[in-house]
Amino acid sequence: MSVFEGLRFKRVSSHIHRLDPRTKFVLSSVIFGLAVMFTELIPLLLLFFFQIPLVSLAGVKKEWVRSLKGGLLLALMIFVTNFVVGSISAGWSLTGDVLTYSTAMALRFLVITASFSIFFLTTSPDDLGLALEQAHLPYEFCFAFTTAVRFVPVLAYEAQTIIDAQKARGLELEKGNFLKRIKNYIPILIPLIVGAIRRSMEMAEAMESRAFGAEKKRTNLFILEMRPVDHLVLSFSLIALAFGVFIRLFVPMTILKFPQLRF
Repeated sequence: MSVFEGLRFKRVSSHIHRLDPRTKFVLSSVIFGLAVMFTELIPLLLLFFFQIPLVSLAGVKKEWVRSLKGGLLLALMIFVTNFVVGSISAGWSLTGDVLTYSTAMALRFLVITASFSIFFLTTSPDDLGLALEQAHLPYEFCFAFTTAVRFVPVLAYEAQTIIDAQKARGLELEKGNFLKRIKNYIPILIPLIVGAIRRSMEMAEAMESRAFGAEKKRTNLFILEMRPVDHLVLSFSLIALAFGVFIRLFVPMTILKFPQLRF
């Protein structure tokens, strides 16, 4: 459940928090695009270490590291899958290219997770919804998206609370074979689903009592405005993206590879 900590907004007074949500989204999208663009280990390492100063400046190091820890299992699965497939393709032989490529694919997943973790940790759902509205998206879509962003970490926290309560009552989740472990989670899922339905009904009643959707033309108390620092970050992001595309198209990828490993 710790991976969902990276979706929970943490209110901190920092320069990263004060950036416009659209600026932070473009920055995260550029990191995502560059991570997808490269399969070499060196550029992926640069993208990963580039985010560490941003996290330190935002003051969300603990939550960011916790979200990475939550994604380590999936990263390990990606590494093992690519390693096994690559070894089979190479004739059941262990080569340096297979090991490097498998590590790069696992690191790519962590880079993508880390980039959007920074975005959600430093962007409040209210600002995110306002940014979507100012992008002229339907308000119903904006409300549904921001509500999901709000409640996914809440449901994850509630699920962890239920797990702890059931373990205190003697439930053993890690015991038995695969099917037995799945059955062990039924006492977790039932109260979680019941709680989610109850929460959704309460929200529906609250929305109805406030005449949700009665006015087609909505007004907002605050209007998002881009500051000079936002334009600076946007320019840097677009220049980095253009530079990455240039390297991808015109620079030999052998320069970005580690020296060949032999086993």
